[in-house]
Amino acid sequence: MAWAPDYCTAEELAAFVRHGDATDARLALAIAAASRAVDKAARRQFGAVAAAEARYYTARWDALTSRWTVAIDDLMTTTDLAVAFDSDGDETYADTITAHTLRNRNAAAEGRPWTELAILSTSDVQPTDAPDAVRVTAVWGWSAVPDAVKQATLLQASRLLVRRDSPYGVAGSPEAGTEIRLLERLDPDVAVVLAPYRRRRKVVFA
Repeated sequence: MAWAPDYCTAEELAAFVRHGDATDARLALAIAAASRAVDKAARRQFGAVAAAEARYYTARWDALTSRWTVAIDDLMTTTDLAVAFDSDGDETYADTITAHTLRNRNAAAEGRPWTELAILSTSDVQPTDAPDAVRVTAVWGWSAVPDAVKQATLLQASRLLVRRDSPYGVAGSPEAGTEIRLLERLDPDVAVVLAPYRRRRKVVFA
């Protein structure tokens, strides 16, 4: 699985919309567009990198817990996890932080990713709020695409396919009472399906 992949296949979409040709290029285009719409709505992606890579973040002081915390990208494994701090601004990240914990503490049990790193008070190295001074190396992303995300992608992709036959944003027939307006927004059902997966804030890394 790649970072920000397509969340369903052409075969799955063809079956969903009862389209006989899974090789139709329009299906692939609709899936790609719908997958990125899902990312935008959820403020996160649901793929994973192939190998550990370094990303850079800014620490924030949490007065409630009296700890430095770092909002990180979604993470579901501690394999190859390493945290370092650039104490003198020379971008060498020479100070290793080993005393840390991942939060939400119950994320793994719930099948959800960790989204925050907390530096323990016992750590010999404590970060500051210097921009991008914390380097976190990890295998980022989700271990699998949630079923709800796949369903949301199918719904949105099917909407995009219908849009081809409604150039003025209106589908159905007013005479039959089936007229609907395809407004420039996410499908309402997609928004409902994705609501539990919406991240409060999107992490931007250097």
